[in-house]
Amino acid sequence: MPRLNRPECSGSVNDELRFVVCGSEEGGGPSLLERLIDDSEPVPVDVSREEQERWIAGDVVCRRFATGEREFVAIELPDGERYTRSLVAGASLADLAVVPVDARAGIRTRTRRDACIVSLMGIRRAILAVDGTGVAEFDEAAFSAIAGEFRAFAVEAGIEEVRAVPVSARTGESAPRYGGPTLMEALATVETGPDPGGGARPPEVADQFAAHLVWLDAEPMLPERRYAIRLANVSAVAQVTDLAHRIDVDTLGRMAAKTLGPNEIGYCKLSLGRPVVLDAGAGGCRRDAFELIDRFDGTIVGAGAIRFALRRASNVVWQDTGVDKAARARAIGQRPCILWLTGLPAAGKSTIADRVEQKLQALGRRTYLLDGDNVRHGLSRDLGFTDRDRVENIRRVAEVAKLMVDAGLIVIVSFISPFRSERRMARELMEEGEFLEIFVDAPLEVCEARDPKGLYAKARRGDLANFTGIDSPYEPPENPDLRIDTTRLSPDEAAAEVVGLLQASASGP
Repeated sequence: MPRLNRPECSGSVNDELRFVVCGSEEGGGPSLLERLIDDSEPVPVDVSREEQERWIAGDVVCRRFATGEREFVAIELPDGERYTRSLVAGASLADLAVVPVDARAGIRTRTRRDACIVSLMGIRRAILAVDGTGVAEFDEAAFSAIAGEFRAFAVEAGIEEVRAVPVSARTGESAPRYGGPTLMEALATVETGPDPGGGARPPEVADQFAAHLVWLDAEPMLPERRYAIRLANVSAVAQVTDLAHRIDVDTLGRMAAKTLGPNEIGYCKLSLGRPVVLDAGAGGCRRDAFELIDRFDGTIVGAGAIRFALRRASNVVWQDTGVDKAARARAIGQRPCILWLTGLPAAGKSTIADRVEQKLQALGRRTYLLDGDNVRHGLSRDLGFTDRDRVENIRRVAEVAKLMVDAGLIVIVSFISPFRSERRMARELMEEGEFLEIFVDAPLEVCEARDPKGLYAKARRGDLANFTGIDSPYEPPENPDLRIDTTRLSPDEAAAEVVGLLQASASGP
């Protein structure tokens, strides 16, 4: 899969300029780029397949051309729904952003969003190309007002150098009354060394960092859900542990938020499954860009740039003790594990889990049952039933179950646990053979007909929101260790199958 991170830099700082052209077809970006290329000399691109794959990231296309002063790589973006994803990818490759603005429309929300995105991806220089102020229609006052408004916003967003140039994307002509450089002249003379006002920070090793994040997926970002992360040349598992705020792209204000929707930008903290080297690179080559990837289908769901490593992780170390899990298990004569029962409400999970524990107790085993409703009276009493809260609920329960396994117990977990991602997270916390997923399977119509607590009826009336199976999704296991059909088996028969699975497994009592 193509990476967001840019190719390695080579040559002196002024040999080549890589710039991303913001703006859709409506905003004039593609027309402006075509005009620049028409007025220059095309240069053949002779690069390796690997570099081409790096360039064609997020559907961006890099086009090389030259003037007498220098060579350029223009990063062109597609229009439509792929635009934001591609802008993130393109900005991570670029030294500078060209931001077209229609003088008649002025600075719009999309213009501000583009400026925020290129800034958080590390771009500190921009050229504002003000279209509609060229030749006869040039209005110096209007041009100055637009340039001033954008410059004030861009500097606050983190873009430290802004040059404004009047253009005519349609004809390419310049206004006679404008005495400054043309767009091509501005591109030819811009410096591409280290970012103004700063240099490349030294490499750090950390497993937690703060970052700005652009969310790209249609489904919202859920804190504590596990995603794959890719940055520079390393990959790991990552969780957004804290969303500090969302950024209002019109005002740059910090807005309280619990999640991020499509194209929204937030400031957050991420935790990785292992320490990695965080390296901003050298010579203007940024390596702090990252992407978050769905672990099931491989799609890029978010991307951003690291701001700094968090020191708190380095101050906490694991305390080894003289008595470990193996010693505790030997003391009570059993192999600890988790029996994780998942299924729709009223599928029969709690009843079966209770019978399983009774049977294991009769066999002399040491157990503990974690039931979904019971846990919400204490450990998770502060959580609701939104997708975000469900993710956090399962994270807490999985961590508690892990501690109980460490104590040598057989832990029976009875939770709807509707999402595959969180059930996978729970399995990955455990050692091989310590997690058995049991799908308590019953059709929705059967569960709804049972409805022992009257919750389905409330959900159908609209009195109970976010109810699994009605207005909140359930993702059934694809390859459970055991599937129990509760339309065919009694609770005692189902419990016997669970105990049989346990006895047949490597974790058997």
